[in-house]
Amino acid sequence: MFSLSPAIRSNKHNPFDLNNTEAYRDWRDQKLSAYPTSIEEILIEIKDPRVLSAAELQAMIRSCGKTNMALYRSDTVGEADKNIPLMLAKQLGLRVLDCNFLADKEGVTSLTVRPAGERSHYIPYTNRPIHWHTDGYYNATHRQVHSLLLHCVASAAAGGDNALLDHEIAYILIRDENPDYIQALMATDAMTIPARISDSGTARPDQSGPVFSVHPVSGDLHMRYTARTRSVIWEHHALTREAVGFLSQLLDSDSKYIFRGRLEPGMGLVSNNVLHDRTGFENDALHERLLYRARFYDRIRDTGIRKVYQY
Repeated sequence: MFSLSPAIRSNKHNPFDLNNTEAYRDWRDQKLSAYPTSIEEILIEIKDPRVLSAAELQAMIRSCGKTNMALYRSDTVGEADKNIPLMLAKQLGLRVLDCNFLADKEGVTSLTVRPAGERSHYIPYTNRPIHWHTDGYYNATHRQVHSLLLHCVASAAAGGDNALLDHEIAYILIRDENPDYIQALMATDAMTIPARISDSGTARPDQSGPVFSVHPVSGDLHMRYTARTRSVIWEHHALTREAVGFLSQLLDSDSKYIFRGRLEPGMGLVSNNVLHDRTGFENDALHERLLYRARFYDRIRDTGIRKVYQY
């Protein structure tokens, strides 16, 4: 029925193998045991993200090992320093930066409203809402974004809130509903992002691939997804449509696993590229939203399934 990625071939220690119910149940039980029930449980107080203490670093890694994300609140209010996400990333074991074409020269992206120029055509540079997605869902297979860092320099006068959902939790909820949905979402052509055409021609070709995939070396689960209804082509099979519909309903629900909040100045998010969205916002003369974003092809160190769950 579907063409599956070679990354999910049967493995007795692979809980993401649909034929391995025992391994899946074992991992699922460990994953859900003592899972946080509020956003406050993943918020870590730190002094300076550029120079973490050993305890601060371990708290971040521990949270990311459990939920694939951690929030922090730091003493860097008022500091517009792009070294904050870069130096933090280095401590988390992140090395290979995704320098997308709209990033600043350091490879960090300044997310703020751009009323004119090329960036103004892209939603992250506007104050409009951004629907659920994982970062880099339009990237080629060899350039998948496995971690995402956000650091807030300034928040908006109103709005700009985020919702967050661990992609491993999304996998569990979908698989528990219908394992065939997972099979459909692991198809190599499950989701296609059409080519981006620039004034000079094709800037990026069509990018097809699975929603869920498993890294062939580490065994970690990866997700690429966008809730956009335009500029995305879903595989035409009915089961794929049902799976996407179920995921959409999940993301629109009040699930206890969805964390909601707003990054204020000095706060940030470190994650293994979990699902997230952003509400619309309004700036004023004293509050102009600015976040620094850094994306990496690496996963946060010591948070892989073999490290956390001894697979």
